[in-house]
Amino acid sequence: MEFKTVLFDLDGVLIDTEGVYSRFWSDIDREYPTGIADFASVIKGSTLASILNTYFDKADHAAIVARLTDLEQNMDYQLFAGVEDLLGRLRRAGKKTAIVTSSNRAKMRRLFDRLPVLEQLTDGLVTDEDVSASKPDPEGYLKGAAMFGTPAGQFIVCEDSYAGLEAGRRAGAYVVGIATTNPRTEVEKRAHLTLDTITGFADAVEF
Repeated sequence: MEFKTVLFDLDGVLIDTEGVYSRFWSDIDREYPTGIADFASVIKGSTLASILNTYFDKADHAAIVARLTDLEQNMDYQLFAGVEDLLGRLRRAGKKTAIVTSSNRAKMRRLFDRLPVLEQLTDGLVTDEDVSASKPDPEGYLKGAAMFGTPAGQFIVCEDSYAGLEAGRRAGAYVVGIATTNPRTEVEKRAHLTLDTITGFADAVEF
């Protein structure tokens, strides 16, 4: 396909942290029971504000945020294999790239401080502070494409969460599903192309 822009989700696509967040939210659900089965999976791709306001009493928000902030301040951020090479190849091919994440800017600043190459090799960033609606709403991906004036049908979204995959499709993107955090058989139902990891992107998509 012809494309001008690639928009990447962050956790589970570019950095290997989804397991950490799954354990965190499972622990939170045990301490502040939501009654939602498989809670950590249900909320994947949602903004923190959406999670807190939908599932938890307001009186518990500060304690949960403090726990999450402590986790993210001490987290060991690791790029998936092949990410740096892929971003470099896309740039050399003249493609624009952006990260569209449900994370906030404070986390992204810490992440870029620890992994400066990720900031250096991407052209834009959309965080939870830039949108009014959480995935599966397409707002984040539409804003990412608009940064570069890229119309529907000319950009790719790379996602691992069900909410993110739906957001990409609703934005009119060609959706590449990354089966790092959900079963491949389920991701295939929601994506135009499914890869086991982002490493396979360069071989599967011509540019």
